[in-house]
This record gives sequence, structure tokens and C-alpha cells, in this order.
Amino acid sequence: MATDTLSEAPEQSAPTTTPHQPDPSADGLTEHEAAARLTKYGPNEIAEEHRSAVREFLGHFWAPIPWMIEAALLLSVLVRHWPDVAIIGVLLIVNGVVAFVEEHEAAGAIAALKERLATEATVMRDGVWRTVAVRELVPGDRIRVRLGDVVPADARVLNDVTLDVDQAALTGESLPVERGRGETLCSGAVIVRGETDAVVEATGTDSFFGRTTALVDEAGTTSHLQQAVLRIGNYLILLAVGLVTLTVIVSVARGNPVLTVLEFALVVIIASVPVALPAVMSVTLAVGARVLARHQAVVSNLPAVEELGSIDILCSDKTGTLTENRLAVLDPWLPEGIEHADLLGSAALASRAENADPIDRVVIATATDEHALGRDGRDMVSDFMPFDPVTKRTQATVGSAGDLGSYHVSKGAPQVIAQLCDGDPAAEQVPAVVEEFAARGFRALGVARTDETGAWRLLGILPLADPPRADTAATVADARALGVSVKMVTGDQVAISRELARQIGMGDHILDTTALDGVQPGSGTEKETELAELVEIADGFAQVFPEHKYDIVKMLQERGHIVGMTGDGVNDAPALKQADAGIAVADATDAARAAADVVLLSPGLGVISHAITQAREIIQRMVNYATYRIAETIRVLGLITLAIVAFNFFPVTAMMIVLLALLNDGAILTIAYDKVRGSHRPVSWDMRQVLSVATVLGVVGVCETFLLFVLGREVFHLSDGVIHSLVYLSLSVSGQATIFVTRTRGPFWTRPAPAKPLLIAVTLAQLVATAVTGFGVGMTPLGWGWVGIVWAYAALCFLLEDRLKLACYWWLDRHPKAPSLDSVEAA
Repeated sequence: MATDTLSEAPEQSAPTTTPHQPDPSADGLTEHEAAARLTKYGPNEIAEEHRSAVREFLGHFWAPIPWMIEAALLLSVLVRHWPDVAIIGVLLIVNGVVAFVEEHEAAGAIAALKERLATEATVMRDGVWRTVAVRELVPGDRIRVRLGDVVPADARVLNDVTLDVDQAALTGESLPVERGRGETLCSGAVIVRGETDAVVEATGTDSFFGRTTALVDEAGTTSHLQQAVLRIGNYLILLAVGLVTLTVIVSVARGNPVLTVLEFALVVIIASVPVALPAVMSVTLAVGARVLARHQAVVSNLPAVEELGSIDILCSDKTGTLTENRLAVLDPWLPEGIEHADLLGSAALASRAENADPIDRVVIATATDEHALGRDGRDMVSDFMPFDPVTKRTQATVGSAGDLGSYHVSKGAPQVIAQLCDGDPAAEQVPAVVEEFAARGFRALGVARTDETGAWRLLGILPLADPPRADTAATVADARALGVSVKMVTGDQVAISRELARQIGMGDHILDTTALDGVQPGSGTEKETELAELVEIADGFAQVFPEHKYDIVKMLQERGHIVGMTGDGVNDAPALKQADAGIAVADATDAARAAADVVLLSPGLGVISHAITQAREIIQRMVNYATYRIAETIRVLGLITLAIVAFNFFPVTAMMIVLLALLNDGAILTIAYDKVRGSHRPVSWDMRQVLSVATVLGVVGVCETFLLFVLGREVFHLSDGVIHSLVYLSLSVSGQATIFVTRTRGPFWTRPAPAKPLLIAVTLAQLVATAVTGFGVGMTPLGWGWVGIVWAYAALCFLLEDRLKLACYWWLDRHPKAPSLDSVEAA
């Protein structure tokens, strides 16, 4: 691969030198020495931490909401309410199984990284070349790598050769890089030209590749959805503990039997458990994931659907993501009197497609597409001199041997071609042209041809670059319109990055990430703080390694940003895993896909803007549900506690509470399909707002239902069974109506109107609840007169709750919390 033909500014890649192992002898290590070093350094492999699957599974039952369910299960066993035991136990196990199945992301990423490594290596031992397993290589081993080999460990080149090494998947560089004597070959890179002997410098987790996998293992964050659910669980636990304590103290003071006290506690605890909360959240996310799948975005980690709506910074890999990951010939520089077709045609004649050289191929393809190479052009080449690292050019003879009309063409490094054209005035302009192209990040290729006198004449300079995707500029503009800042993160040089940023409409403040070396994110040092500020305002980052990408994401997160990361290579895997939303683009490596939360199936980033819009609608649905669920939990908890404390009476049975949760929350699953209007800005879980509105609605609901209970018991002197049915129907109808209060920030009739699935499900659920109480299925018949009264009373309460919701939002808007990301905006 003739990358030597290119003129370019110095670029950063993987480390080219390392602390040297002594050069091995011609006979290599002995088997005894190799065995000793294997004991000292360990196998050349990536160690995996194997955890007990049983312990992992049981770990999912140690969290606030599982604690609440487990407490309810224990009390159900103690009071021998076996139907409750069965229902609660099934819910507990289902929640644990779902959480367990969604694990193992880091393990998948590391497994994919390991698959990229070589499995065997050619090594000199005891003076004999032999093939050994890669895991047996040790520092100091003399190895041999050839065309097509995957480098098995970090190794230093021993021979006077020039190799071309493809390490795009490791560093993100858009073209293979040259490596010569004394320079380092990184494990996982691929040799695309040449062969050499090398001495192993580092193995296993000490190698460049190993450090990348270690970052993947360390990376990871707790999703904001998980944090929100945790806060909801903590809030309800505190509420439940307080009310259970109150009911137990009052019951014991009254001299109630222990069994009665336990039954009181059981009813309160069951009422406090948001049993369907995980299920509703999962269904809402799953529906969103299916919508994204129809737009060629596959979600591998459901919470990432919600994270997409919260991101305010999107860090994007360049090569293959913002660009097409292919060489392209751009507008050339032409001396006076030279035609474009002459330049391209001659460059194509000085190329050979069968050499599998990417530069030769793109030159021939461009010349053919632009009809600069005649149909018989290739047949006219009678002699071809392939690229030579010493001369740094190719040469072809055009015309049959001995033909007076034959001539020579050559392409190569512009400085070499300029020297070849000594005496041509145009050659004097080459340094300035090359410098201009280098400043724009282009790689230059000189082309020359002999004239009728046999003298070389310069035909021009071809700039080569990896062009941006056709949709990249529009994607960047769309992201900005959604309030998301896009930052480029690439292993290429600063000039290349700055030119691409100019082409796609990004800012040109590109930071050279060598400044990040030696700085530990989160260290709290003054240097780290200053650097984090620079990272925050930069438009992009060039010359990055995997640890740089990881550090950039982490620094931005520590400054309060929700960060998305896109990428396609092994070098992107740690950052993809650390990001709040990791996005692997089309044709990404297995390691990138395993580390990412979302995998794009179509090229480019165009789908991301749609995904962000969808995610913000999903967040709004979940916030609507969370507000409803907390409010209804408070309503039921408060009612039961008040009734026990005031009258020493169960207003509903435990089975009614379970039925209420299953019937109402089963219908509310359809909120996943509700019509909402997402925010135009990044959104976050504003728990102050959620808990405030939910508490107001919950307390109002307690007062409403308790008033109905008191009227039925003290004024109309209804029997205990009828009171149970009365309270149950009131909790069902009034409670589920609350979803239509919480789904909008404005009055309940505010557009968009509720989705048909939600309306139908709620209607059916309440028809069932009405029929059960009216006919007395499993409970005392309420009577149709009282059924009508409950429905009328629920309608009045609904209108009151809607007014109080508006008042609560009005107060919150005038007493904002400390500045942060935009709060969730309801429709």
C-alpha cells in the first residue's frame, strides 16, 4: 500500500516507540527463558473476571423497590395470605430475571475485543522458528509478522524496512501508517504491506490493546432512569416506613392482637409497593426501541433509549462516522496549460489496480468515472515500475517497446516528483501547494509525464482525503436545533480534523489531546479542572487514543453533561461503554457493537436526530406515569393509614389492593403508546417537580377518598363489606383518571389528545372494576345507585385535581431550583 507516495503533515498515531526490551539474539529466547518470563509477566491474553451467576442473580433483589416487595412477601407469609404470597412472589422473581438478563455488557465487549486478536504467532525459540499460541508470547521474544498478519503483542521493528500498518480500528486514523526500524507495532493492528522481525515489548493487559480492554471493563455509568427509579423507591420507602410505624404504634396502644397488627402492616406495605413500576417503564422503553428499530437503530440496552433524550453533548468519531472512510480525489492543483483530464489520465496510467493499493484504486476509479482514462488506456502500458519506498514513486511506460511515440508517467510524493521535473518552472510552486493542502488536512500526490524530448513535465498535484458523508452537515445542524452540541473525536491530525469541521459546519476549535496526557479525570487537581474547562468548550479533539476518548467523556460527565458517543472501532469501545448513550455506527467492529447501547444499521448519523426526538417523547411518557404512580401510592397509603388510625378499620382488603394494582397498572401499560409532545431541548428527570406534583395530587386524593369513606361509614352507616367495595371503586375510578391529569402540564384537554390505546384500555379497566363492584364478584355488591354516586364524585374530584396541578406548576415555575439541564417539558 503506497502510503509513502503521500505528502502530509506529521500525525499522531499509536505509540511509535516504547521502553525497549534488549534486542534478542539471532536464536531468540530459550524455552527455559520463555517459561520463566511467562511466570513473571503472565499469559499474553486478556483476563476476564468470572463472577458467580447465582450471586449476580441474587444481587438484583438487593435494592429499594425489591426490599419493599420482599417485606410485603414476608408479611403475607406470616399472616398466611397465600394468594398474596403467590402474586407478590411472581412479581419479585420476574423483576429479578429481567434485570439479570439485561446484564453482561462489559463481558460482551471484552469477548469481542479478544476475538480480534491473533491466535497463533511465529516466534524464534532455541534458534528455530516455530508456531506457538499467542498467549505463550513473552516480552523479549523474537517474532515475525507478514502481510495480512494481526500483530500478536506490542513489538518493536528490528529490520531496516518500511511497513504499512492498518490500525484504524485501534486509533481511528483514516489511512494505514508507516512503521520502520525501532518503531512500535501495536497488538491488534494488521500488516498491510511488508514483513519484518520484531521484539515483543509488552503483552496482555500491558499492551496498547490490553489497556483498551481494561478501560472497557472499568467503564460504565448508572443510567439516569435507574437513578430516578432509585429516588422514587427511596421516597416511597420513607413514606411507607413512617406510616407503617404509625399504624403499628396505634394498633399496639389499642391492644390489638399481634395478628391484627401484622395484617395492618401488610396492607400498608402492599399499598406502598409500586409493583408495576418496573414493568411499565420497561414496556415504555421497549415500545420506543421498536420505533427506533424501524428507523434502523437497534437498542441493546433499554435504559439508553431514555438517555438519548437527555444528552446535551454528542461526541462523534470521525472516520467512518462523520466521513465515508474512503479515499477520494478532490479538486487538484494544475499548472497553467494542463487539462484536468490529462492529470487524472496520467495518474491512472501510473497506477495498477491489481496491487490492491487504495491510492491506485481511487485514482483509477476517479479517472474512469470522469472519462479521463480511455477505454484502451490500460492496454497501452508496456512496462510498470511499482512503488519503491526508496524512490517514493511509481512509473509506467506508455506505448509499445521501441515505439518513438512512447512516453513515461509517474506519480508519488510531490517533493520527489518536483525533483524529477527539475527545469520545469511549475515545479517551483510545489512546496507552497503541498503546504496549503497540508494545512487543510489533505494528503498530496504529485503526477508527471515526459514530453517529446524525454524531459519530465509536472502535470499537477492531486489532493486526497476522506470526504464527509453527504448527510453529515445536515445531521450536525439538526442536532444543534435540538440543543445538542456535537464534538468531533478522532485519531487523525489537527489539520484534517479542522478542515472536516469547516466542511460540515462545526466550530474549528480543535484541541490536540496530547494535552490530556498525565491528567486523571476526577482527580480534582487545578490542572485537571482547567483542562476540563477546555474540553467543555472545544469543538473537537484530534490525535486521540482510546484512553483520551474515555477521559473526554468522563470529564464532560463530571461537569454535569449527559454525553452521547458514536464510534465504530476498537478504539471507541471504552468511550462507548462509559458514555450515557453509546452509539455504534453501521459497519462497526464487534467490540464497538458489544460496548454500545444503540447500534445503527444504516450508514451515517442521520437517524440520531430522530432517535433523540423519540427518546424525549419516551421520557415524557415515563415522567407522566411516574407522577401518576407516586400520587396513587400516596392516595392508597394515606387512606389506609388514616382509616386504621382514626377508626381501627381496614378500608380495603389486601387482595383488593393487589387487584387494583394489576387492573389499573395493566391498563396504564398503554401509556407507552400515548401521544405526547417532547421538548426541543435536552431533558432530565426533574425529581423535585415530579415528587412535588405527585405529592400534591396524592394528598388531595387521600382527602377525597377519606371523605367518601367517612360519609359511607358515619353518615350512611354502610356495612363493612359495602364500604370495602365503595372505597375500592373510588380508588379505581378516581385513581386511574389521575393519569389524564398528569399527562399534560396544562389543562387536561390540552393537545395532543390521548392515544386511542390508552383511552380504550382505561375504559375497559374501569368497566371491569365497575362490573365487579356492582355485581359483587369476589366482594360485597355495592349497588348501582352507589356506583353512579362514585362515578359522579370521581368526575368532580378529577376537575379539582386538574386545577390544583396547574397551581402547583405555577408555584414551581416561580420558585425554580438551582440551574441545571432543562427540566422536562410536558405537552
